[in-house]
Amino acid sequence: MLSITARHSHGSEKTEGLIVYGTTFGATKGTSEEIARILREQKFDVKIVNAQEEKINDISDYRFIIVGSSLANCRWNKGAEDFLKKFNKEFANKKLALFVSSVAPIAEREGNTEEVDKERKIALEDKVSKYKLKPVAMGLFGGILNYNKMGFIARKGMEIAFKSRLQENGFKEIEPGVYDLRNWNTIRNWTQELVRVLNS
Repeated sequence: MLSITARHSHGSEKTEGLIVYGTTFGATKGTSEEIARILREQKFDVKIVNAQEEKINDISDYRFIIVGSSLANCRWNKGAEDFLKKFNKEFANKKLALFVSSVAPIAEREGNTEEVDKERKIALEDKVSKYKLKPVAMGLFGGILNYNKMGFIARKGMEIAFKSRLQENGFKEIEPGVYDLRNWNTIRNWTQELVRVLNS
């Protein structure tokens, strides 16, 4: 990949970032790609890696790291969590950002701040505490619910938990059995804020 030089207030230097993600139904992949697109527009040189497909052995070349994960029963994707565990000490020397793809937008539309706060705590704050991380940014974004790709028992449970809530709160199927809960403006605004932090 062509290296791009980013100008900062303290002069000109090569800026390299790594986005590592773990995805279940593709939402975290798409969110990672959108974050990378915005960063590249701002002249950051960014590499994206699917943690389930590619092993990373060294992060020393990167100035900042973004780790994204899907959530299943409030659990992180194994590939993304393994990456956090493997490099948690090295993150101390990097600018680190974390985000998750979740069902939080359902509770947000319902005005249920307690449920949103609970999800943020389990998905992000507890992870930060567990691995002693100091992220510069954390994002709680929407994910994709794909009932077609769930096992029978999981699907039944998820239908009971969310199907009526999705419909009552105006979430439309993007295809039969598939709901995309992402708000692209939220993701883009978060990334623009991250750009400011990375440039500081």
